[in-house]
Amino acid sequence: MGIEEYGGGQEPQPDVLVVTTNDIPGHRVTAVLGEVFGLTVRSRHVGSQIGAGLKSLVGGELKGLTKTLVETRNQAMLRLVEQARARGANAVLAFRFDVSEAADVGTEVCAYGTAVVLARE
Repeated sequence: MGIEEYGGGQEPQPDVLVVTTNDIPGHRVTAVLGEVFGLTVRSRHVGSQIGAGLKSLVGGELKGLTKTLVETRNQAMLRLVEQARARGANAVLAFRFDVSEAADVGTEVCAYGTAVVLARE
């Protein structure tokens, strides 16, 4: 896998900017639209679980699981952006991910933050 398969984030000049900070230099918040989130749950693939179990015996990165988690996080973030856009936001502040097990059948990934309208100062 190439480096592009291990990353995420936004393309340059997005219409809805997503940041982990509480403010953005050179901008002021003109409206707070509230919490937004994107959620996805992925089930475990039996083949990848067997492969992961075997790999754990010898050590090393579980590349298949890493790729799946990257894809899952990216999907959750895309859903967050879609929700923010639908509410009229042009930014999401205090962006975070939360990852947990979902009833022992998969992994739940939630991307969340605060949808806002920003204006340049």
